[in-house]
Amino acid sequence: MPVVALTQGMGSLAQDIAEQLADELKLSTLQHEVAERVANKMHVSKSLIGRLRAGKAGPLERLRADRESMAVYTAEEVLDTAARGDVVLRGWGATCLLRPVPHVPCVRIMRPFAKRVQWLMATLDTDDLELAEAEIRRSDHANATRMHEQFGVDWGDPVLFDLVLNTDRLSVDTCVQQIKLLLARPEFAETEQSRELLRNMALQAHVRAALRADESTRDVSVTIDSAAGQVTLRGIVLNAEERSSAERVAARVPGVTGVDNQLRVMAQSRLFPSARV
Repeated sequence: MPVVALTQGMGSLAQDIAEQLADELKLSTLQHEVAERVANKMHVSKSLIGRLRAGKAGPLERLRADRESMAVYTAEEVLDTAARGDVVLRGWGATCLLRPVPHVPCVRIMRPFAKRVQWLMATLDTDDLELAEAEIRRSDHANATRMHEQFGVDWGDPVLFDLVLNTDRLSVDTCVQQIKLLLARPEFAETEQSRELLRNMALQAHVRAALRADESTRDVSVTIDSAAGQVTLRGIVLNAEERSSAERVAARVPGVTGVDNQLRVMAQSRLFPSARV
């Protein structure tokens, strides 16, 4: 059940590569659907999610944005889809989220700035060079900022990727064939251990999203581990009510077979009711 994670700069032809790769390997793709699902969970418009991700949101929208919820629900969607397999994931932090999974190649598709500007001008049917350059720079800045805020990484660091492809020198078809060759290598062979790792990561994401969605545990920040459906909660909570609520919410997540509640109650919570680790 192949899974491929791609990241790209605007105008790099990554969408063409993802679509051809999916077609040749009979895989599904996931990109724009994430916005709708995350928007539904956050009870906001899909367009707002798009503006926040693209760096086009206004000052008031950015101030009010619940970026933590967006990151939690995005991770849930990406990891859940990856765990089902047979998919090409483009964007949405997939390369960072899936980097720990041995059988998932993480690929960056890039192209020189000038070529991407030309692509955008042709796409928009405009001769406004300054407009196109500003849009590409804004998109790159939004991507880099989001990756740093969510994962603490430099988006341009090649060490984050197993393969970097330059569509200025390589055709879409050549890029597709290179990714297929990578998938066939023994380093990316899917094993029961790698599948189990991905299933565990997906279950942890479901639990974290459930905690975020429940009013009684919305602000709880804990470590979540899982193995074969058994979930372990570790960390510090403010009081016994939060501790029991976290266990209750985690226990009702589909796929959870048991909860080992190792959460510790903050000893001085009565003196510092707003304190939180």
